[in-house]
Amino acid sequence: MVNAVILDTRERIYAGILLTGIAYFMFSTQDAFIKLLVAGLSVWQILFIRSATIFIACSVIGGRELLAKSWNSSAFMPMLFRSFLILGAWLCYYNAARYLQLAELTTIYFAAPVIVTILSIFILGENVPLLRWIAVLLGFIGVYVACDPAVLGISIPVAMVLVAACLWALSIVLIRKIALYESSMVQMMLNNGFFLIIAGIPLIFVWQTPALSDWLLLIGVGAIGGLGQWALFEGMKRAPVSVIAPFEYTSLVWAFAFGYAIWGDVPRREVFFGAVLIFLAGMVIIVGERFRKAG
Repeated sequence: MVNAVILDTRERIYAGILLTGIAYFMFSTQDAFIKLLVAGLSVWQILFIRSATIFIACSVIGGRELLAKSWNSSAFMPMLFRSFLILGAWLCYYNAARYLQLAELTTIYFAAPVIVTILSIFILGENVPLLRWIAVLLGFIGVYVACDPAVLGISIPVAMVLVAACLWALSIVLIRKIALYESSMVQMMLNNGFFLIIAGIPLIFVWQTPALSDWLLLIGVGAIGGLGQWALFEGMKRAPVSVIAPFEYTSLVWAFAFGYAIWGDVPRREVFFGAVLIFLAGMVIIVGERFRKAG
């Protein structure tokens, strides 16, 4: 009986790891598509069509029952607030995508896991051990190296990515536990329903009729983004955050690969060094947490 429970737990954790890995591959693919689209279309338009695609797909799958559950969800207000945070992160990140390589974008954006540590002190009142402070310092050194002020500089696009990282980190700190008590489909309905309303207003003034190739990319962004959201929420239900968190850093690998395959981008040496330092910072935080909890 005990062995069966252990086996079931392991299978759930393995499933969580697999789903999380799939999620970050999907998000990296989505980012590559959006970087192609922002050259000619507004971020508002991309966000609207992406959200509409996901919302319609969820409505078809879940029907009226899902709509009712979403409307009556106890997560309604927290999800609304989080949607505004993510909207700000979206606008900053994807507008900066016009000017930076995908590898540069992703590397700088990975200041977010480190920023979570700092925010957890002020928002959650957590006691942060010395090892985590070392990781915070290492992570910010990595961001600094990747930005390389002598080459890339602390420009407006770089600042926008850093703001996006802060907003994303804040959204994680505020409602990290929602996935444990609310279904993935309800979360997707609420997130994308809010985005439809928020993005729909400015869309009136910035709408441009997409070409057929752009329509295909836009629908692809919605489909891939929706699958990524579902996989991430489901992965968080099945495995502890400390187990699946390292797989967020696989996005760095995919960003480097897509950047080279699509645009022929060869990241500067400093971006590689910065990515390694940020990765190590995340590992220090995760390993430190596991040892602290074990003790």
